[in-house]
Amino acid sequence: MTVRITIAVSPVWSGHPVGFDLLTHRDRQFIAFYDAERKMTVGQRRLEQNAFEFVRLEGVWLEARGRLSTEIAWDSHNSLTMAIDRTGHIHLCGNMHVDPLIYFRTAQPLDITTFECIDHMVGRNEERCTYPVFIQGPQDALETGASPCNAAPLVFYFRDGQSGNGVDYYNRYDESTRSWSRLVDTPILDGMDAMNAYARKPEPGPDGYYHMVWMWRDTPDCATNHDISYARSRDLVQWEAGNGTALALPITIEDRATIVDPSPPGGGLINMCQSLGFDSQQRPIVSYHKHDENGHTQAYAARMEDGIWQIRQLSDWKYHWGFHGNGSVAAEIQVGGAAARDDGHLAMSWWHLKQGSGIWRLDEKTLRVVGSYPEPAPDLPDELLQPQLDYPDMEVHARRARGHAGAERCVLVWETLPRNRDQPRDQIPPPSNLRLYILAE
Repeated sequence: MTVRITIAVSPVWSGHPVGFDLLTHRDRQFIAFYDAERKMTVGQRRLEQNAFEFVRLEGVWLEARGRLSTEIAWDSHNSLTMAIDRTGHIHLCGNMHVDPLIYFRTAQPLDITTFECIDHMVGRNEERCTYPVFIQGPQDALETGASPCNAAPLVFYFRDGQSGNGVDYYNRYDESTRSWSRLVDTPILDGMDAMNAYARKPEPGPDGYYHMVWMWRDTPDCATNHDISYARSRDLVQWEAGNGTALALPITIEDRATIVDPSPPGGGLINMCQSLGFDSQQRPIVSYHKHDENGHTQAYAARMEDGIWQIRQLSDWKYHWGFHGNGSVAAEIQVGGAAARDDGHLAMSWWHLKQGSGIWRLDEKTLRVVGSYPEPAPDLPDELLQPQLDYPDMEVHARRARGHAGAERCVLVWETLPRNRDQPRDQIPPPSNLRLYILAE
């Protein structure tokens, strides 16, 4: 993989990491980021052009924060995300961590100069929003008769509440009325005023289901994660446990059929490390880490077999990751999702702060580690991942484009200081340069 074109996008905020977005749609590409002055900014270009047109979004004043809704402070939760509906209108949401809904939509298709600040979606449970996610929903979840721009309708979900006390709502968008409504009247996941769920985005699997993995947390302290769980749905409306048991909404901790591993608070579960994969029979495999009986943090894989989740320990590391406290936490262990290989085994990637990285070869029948696969060559040239800013402790971030850009591969690269538990720093670093690289084989 080599760099074919480099586009200097803009100076950007570098005080802490926060997610930017890059979305390709037909012959255009859209970008969302925080500029050097911490302002929410969007850009667009035609793919045949090597320059972006930019618009700085105008938000509303957040009295509780003492800033505009389009200005970022020090919180790494406040990522930006975009989506395009079936009529070509662009939706953008983000900069929220227990904040009123911050949502923009274009008045004209594929035109960022027409972004408008929309103060609500459905008008309820939108004062304490976090983790906005757009999903392309099932084809029959919302039929509007609009000329299709995407193949499926737009679904949006978010957490209402806070860490340790929250619920997850799902909304659906109707292009014909340009309005949102609840996909279902109740939350999908409900902590019952005692906890909240940290869920991965429901992912379409090879079996025609959406698959969702989550864990519960009792307080803002990340050490209180517990009970990694799983459910599936064909339409994001009717849900069932892995053994086929129908689930009434909202799903709560009391729905014990959803629990994959009843690991308790303090047991080593953390919400940034939970992955989903599938074996050759299309059975979901949940991968995660927790502490073993000796207090060492290990990787595990779980699969439903004869109606029961069977759990296998994969690693034998002599290391304890003792995470705790509030705020954004830097990962020390990551485990990827399982994938079937042509040799009849499963592959699962892993990364460890002390042990390095690799790809386990798993026996598909037993989920035991029986060897390893060679790690693939990096899919990004090494020079892209080297800090360019002459400032201590800078880290490089890469965001690959979503959507389609023909045969081109596009990646967004910038630099920031590491996570700081969402707390201000004594010194503000200079801006880094946001770059877009167009790659070629």
